[in-house]
Amino acid sequence: MTERKLKALETKKALLETGLKLFYKKGFDNVTVEEIAKSCNVSKGAFYVHFKTKYDIFEEKFKDIDNFYSTYQQRIPKDINVYQKILMFYEAQMIYLRDELGKDLIRTVYTNAMSLTIDKNHYLANPDRNLYQIIYSFVQEGIDNKEFKEGITTEEASKLITRCMRGTIYDWMIFGDEFDVVKEMTNFTSTVLNGLKK
Repeated sequence: MTERKLKALETKKALLETGLKLFYKKGFDNVTVEEIAKSCNVSKGAFYVHFKTKYDIFEEKFKDIDNFYSTYQQRIPKDINVYQKILMFYEAQMIYLRDELGKDLIRTVYTNAMSLTIDKNHYLANPDRNLYQIIYSFVQEGIDNKEFKEGITTEEASKLITRCMRGTIYDWMIFGDEFDVVKEMTNFTSTVLNGLKK
């Protein structure tokens, strides 16, 4: 990789991290592109080389998160049932969110998402995201293997199971440090999965 490309990657990373910090500190709507660029000692034009809008900073971060999900999915044993796969996956997800990304970043993402109009392409709801595709594939496997009760569709079961994840994260934001996000995720998801069992 050339020195110029390395510099461009460093600039993009700095803009991403600075933007996320400023969004948390001041609120998404109170941060300008100019402020993000100035904090990184680059021009406003340099920001637009890497991001179309400040909102794209969240989109970029979610690409990293989805890459983690895809990598972890490959480590889940093939010979366990779908319930175990989903619980393992969600446990790893919550540990990653808690230990790698941190509550401050997740709170910023959720707070700003709720202040915007969310459509089906929003990163928290987009069915094409790796996260949702992985859960969908697990559910489809469970239906094919007759692990789920009859009459429920892959779409219905996937919505219920992913709601466990979003609801648990939301409660984590509300209840603070005494809320064990990994344990609560397991409890909530297990309850829903037990209701879906054949």
